[in-house]
Amino acid sequence: MIKSIAHTSFLVADVKQSLVFYCDVLQMHLNETRPDFAFDGAWIDISDSGQQIHLMQLPNPDSVEGRPEHGGRDKHVALVVEDIAKLEQRLINADVMFTKSKSGRAAFFCRDPDGNALEFAEDFTPKL
Repeated sequence: MIKSIAHTSFLVADVKQSLVFYCDVLQMHLNETRPDFAFDGAWIDISDSGQQIHLMQLPNPDSVEGRPEHGGRDKHVALVVEDIAKLEQRLINADVMFTKSKSGRAAFFCRDPDGNALEFAEDFTPKL
């Protein structure tokens, strides 16, 4: 019945700061079709898949304090990337902290400027 994820939403304190992270560091593209809502935000395209990340500049009811350092032990979105080593170097160059996957696979986790966790890996195919 369910075919894919259309989007995931993150609450952010500053859309412009978040756009630097998502568009400049992660090289995602701003989608200009977002309607004029009563709050600031942005839609970010995840490649040409039709899937998006929606950024909403609204008060966050979830504390960013006390979250685990490793994003794999927190709520997160997992994204497939073409070249994990290239993305890792981009995060290093941008001084974005990340942790390697605890499973031993080629994956890592980081947080955006608002503490939202993201996972990146080249392949999410389960090993049977």
